[in-house]
Amino acid sequence: MKIQEIRELIKLIDQSSIDEFKYEQNGEKIMMRKQVKGAGEGAQTVVHEVPQPQAPQEAPAAPKAPEPSAQKQSEKAAEETEDKGKSTDREGLHAITSPMVGTFYEAPSPDSPVYVNQGDKVKPDNVVCIVEAMKLMNEIEAEVKGEIVEILVENGQLVEYGQELFLVKPE
Repeated sequence: MKIQEIRELIKLIDQSSIDEFKYEQNGEKIMMRKQVKGAGEGAQTVVHEVPQPQAPQEAPAAPKAPEPSAQKQSEKAAEETEDKGKSTDREGLHAITSPMVGTFYEAPSPDSPVYVNQGDKVKPDNVVCIVEAMKLMNEIEAEVKGEIVEILVENGQLVEYGQELFLVKPE
């Protein structure tokens, strides 16, 4: 499509009540959208011209290939971090880890008492915190019988999958 034709289209769209316009011809795509900046300021038309590639689309498949290795690398990094964190002073301690990515909460609600404090005794079925993921509150249990030695995260902190939340001295 020629520049003059695009300019004519822009004028026609600006003068019309159309908010969005899409056009495709011979593999070329044009999309125009009016964006009102404010009352009384008029409208702005944004033009996107996307030429359609003639060769088969193999390119989108290429970015997908690195994703599994990136995931493996992040898992490996998490394992290495976990291994480094288990120094001699952590020997014999059980780490309660986050089973998902989310937000750590130490209490069921802001005005409720916390589930556990450092020094508290816990049993495997005791809830020690909540990890919120996608508006779902997931209760995390102690997994072992013992004493909370250390709380490793702050209330409201974002946590990753496999991140250590508590250290427990098993009985």
